[in-house]
Amino acid sequence: MAHVDLCSGIGGFALGFQWAGLSKPVLFCDIEPWSRQVLAKHWPDVPIAEDVKELASDPNRNVPDCDILTGGYPCQPFSLAGKRLGLADDRHIWPYILQIVAQKRPAWCCFENVYGHVSMGLDQVLLDLEGQGYASRTFIVPACGVDAPHRRDRIWIIAHTDSHREPNGPVNGSQEQRLDVGNASSSGQRGDNGRRAGQEPENRCEDVSDTDSQRGRSGNAGRQDATDAGQPPCNTRDNTRGMESWLTEPSVGRVAHGIPKRVDRLRGLGNAIVPQIAMKIGQAIKQCEAGL
Repeated sequence: MAHVDLCSGIGGFALGFQWAGLSKPVLFCDIEPWSRQVLAKHWPDVPIAEDVKELASDPNRNVPDCDILTGGYPCQPFSLAGKRLGLADDRHIWPYILQIVAQKRPAWCCFENVYGHVSMGLDQVLLDLEGQGYASRTFIVPACGVDAPHRRDRIWIIAHTDSHREPNGPVNGSQEQRLDVGNASSSGQRGDNGRRAGQEPENRCEDVSDTDSQRGRSGNAGRQDATDAGQPPCNTRDNTRGMESWLTEPSVGRVAHGIPKRVDRLRGLGNAIVPQIAMKIGQAIKQCEAGL
């Protein structure tokens, strides 16, 4: 598939999808100069734009045709760690991404953001996608869902359309039922998306498709978006026959010598998605494409 990656960071979506054998990038876009240097090093033949807003000014001319479009758009408008200004935040660029989606109409879209997006802004994003004829599913998949030793809860929005669906028309839910990344750390299928009777979903993957429910809005309202120093990791890993505890992820020291571009590297990692999760999503999309 041809893959346009907006708000690319250091290329987590492109890397994960390539691991899955799903797609090859045809355009990157990131506003950070250091991130663009990393992208240029690893994908030297792929053009790199600097500003999503400029691309959105004329998507037909500025953005190549694509089968899949991704973006980890800025989290600051929604993050529990910030002021949560939402639409009033000048870093709120979802409307520009939507313009590109509306003009290019990729078959698949995949977006990533922080947990705080569930209670601010997510409903509008899903309504916007539905208005363009996309059926979507949303998941909370933390880093520990792919066996990383820290939590890092993130929301993943996966949307699909087909050639028979028109913007502002009825959304057929059949395609969204086929996509199941409910158990990101296991090759087996879990139809309950991590739920057990009478319990909240497990940390590793939470289906938040019903954004009007109280789940995640009240009981988990205090959950942190970032993996701060001292934050407990994902408590356990279910190894089918037993539980294995994880140690807390090592903190990052404030002083280091001989490490070039250390601040840029830390910022890049902090803004990056987990490519192993993108790989799982890519594998699920591949399975859907094989059955279409």
